[in-house]
Amino acid sequence: MRDVLSIYGAENRTKLLIVAALATALIAAVDWRIEPYISLGFLYLFPIMIIGGFLSRGKIVAIGLLCALLDFSSFPAHETPVHLLFSSAGFIGTGLFVSELVHSRRIALKHVEEIQAEESLRRDAEQQMHMLVESSPAAIVIIESTGRIALANEAAQKLLAPDGPTLAGQTIDSYLPTLQTVIQNQPSRVFRTGLQCRGQRSNGEAFLAGIWFSTYTTLSGPRLAAIVVDLSEDLRNREDLSLDHLLKSSRILMSAVSHEVRNLCGAMLVVHRNLSRVKDLQHNEDFHALSTIIQSLEKVSALERNSSPMQNAAAVELTSVLDELRILIDAAYQESDMKVEWQVQERLPLVWADRYGLVQVFLNLAKNSQRAMQSTDTKRLRVSASAEGRKVVVRFEDSGVGIRAPENLFRAFQRGADSTGLGLYVSRAIMKSFGGDLTFEPRPKGCCFAIVLPLLSAVEEVVNA
Repeated sequence: MRDVLSIYGAENRTKLLIVAALATALIAAVDWRIEPYISLGFLYLFPIMIIGGFLSRGKIVAIGLLCALLDFSSFPAHETPVHLLFSSAGFIGTGLFVSELVHSRRIALKHVEEIQAEESLRRDAEQQMHMLVESSPAAIVIIESTGRIALANEAAQKLLAPDGPTLAGQTIDSYLPTLQTVIQNQPSRVFRTGLQCRGQRSNGEAFLAGIWFSTYTTLSGPRLAAIVVDLSEDLRNREDLSLDHLLKSSRILMSAVSHEVRNLCGAMLVVHRNLSRVKDLQHNEDFHALSTIIQSLEKVSALERNSSPMQNAAAVELTSVLDELRILIDAAYQESDMKVEWQVQERLPLVWADRYGLVQVFLNLAKNSQRAMQSTDTKRLRVSASAEGRKVVVRFEDSGVGIRAPENLFRAFQRGADSTGLGLYVSRAIMKSFGGDLTFEPRPKGCCFAIVLPLLSAVEEVVNA
C-alpha cells in the first residue's frame, strides 16, 4: 500500500491530473463510439481514483457527477435515473475514499517524520549529555535504589577507584556510605542538596568529599545522581591559611600589647629614677625587686612586629575580591533594611596585597558601618574603587553617626569601643603588612575609610630597582 500511495506526491500532481483528464476523455469517446453494444462506464473509476488524491471534496463530487452523466446515455430511458444514482454514488464514493486514504497517509507520514526528528534530537541530546558527563572534571555517579552504581564517568573512576575495578555494578557503600544511607532510608523523598562527608577510595585512602546530589524516579525505581569532588586539598589550604592569619593577628596583638606596656614602663621608669634618689630606699629589697620587674617589662615591650611588605602578598584582581565581598554583605544589609551602593571602576589594574587579609579588612569596615547606621534614618553604604596615580583606593563611606574622636581611631584598646577596640588597629596593621594603608577621611555626615593599595607595577619597579 505504501508503494501504491507513494505516487500521490506533490511532484506528480500536474502529470496525474493531465492523465486523468485524458483518460476521462478517451473513455467517453470510446464509450459513445461503441454504443449501444457495451458500456465502458466502470472505467471512469480509474481517473476518479487519480483525482481523489489531489482535488478537494467538492471538486471530486462534481467530477463524479460528470462521469455518471457521461455513462448513462447508453441505457433505456426508464433505467437512466437508477443508473445515474448508482453511478454517481460509486464514482463519488470511490473518489472520497481515495481522498481520505491519501489524506490519512499524509498525516501518518508527517507524524512519522516528526517522530524521526524527535528521535534524532533525543539521540543528539543523549550524545551531548554523554560527552558532557564523560568530559566533566567532576566525578558523576548514578546510583540505583539498591545502592549499586548504574553509571560512573571517567573522573569518578579516577577519584574512587583509580587502580581498581570498574565502578558500574559495585555498591556505593564501599566509597560514599552517606549516599547509600540516603537512597535506601529515604527512597520516596526528593532531595536536591549538597553535603560534605568522608569518602574512601578503593585502596583504603580516606578523603573529604563534597557532594551535590538529587533523587528522581524511573520505571525501575528511585535513583540518585551525584557530583563528587575531592575537597581534601582545599581543606588543607584553608587550615594553613587560617593558621597563618591567626599567627599574623597574634603578632599584631602582641605589638599592640607591647606598645601599651612600653608606655607604662616609661611612666614607671620616671617614678623609679625619682625614688632612687631617696637614700632610705637604696638598700630596700622591695625597691630593688621593683627595679627587676621594670627591666623585665622593658624586655616585653621591646617585642616588635617585623613584617616585610613582600610577605604573604601577591598580585590580586581587586574586582573579583569586591565581587566576593558583595556576596558576603549584601544579604546581611538587606535584612537590616540598609542599602549598599557599588561604584567600581571598570578594568582596575592589579594590586599587590594579601587577598585573604584584604577580605578581612573589608568585612570589618562593612560591619562597623552596619553598626553605625542602626540608629540613623538614612542607611546607605557606598563602596567605591578607583585608580589614583600609582595606587588604587577603595572607600567605604556610610551615613552613620560619624566619629567623635578620629585622632584615636587606630589606637589599640580604645575606651568605649566594641569588644577590645582592636578592629581598626588590626585592619590597619594588616594593610601595612603588604605595603598598603588604611586612613580616615572626614565627612560632614557619616564617616569614610580609605583602603590604599599599591599597584603591582609599582611594587615590581621597587623590587627590580
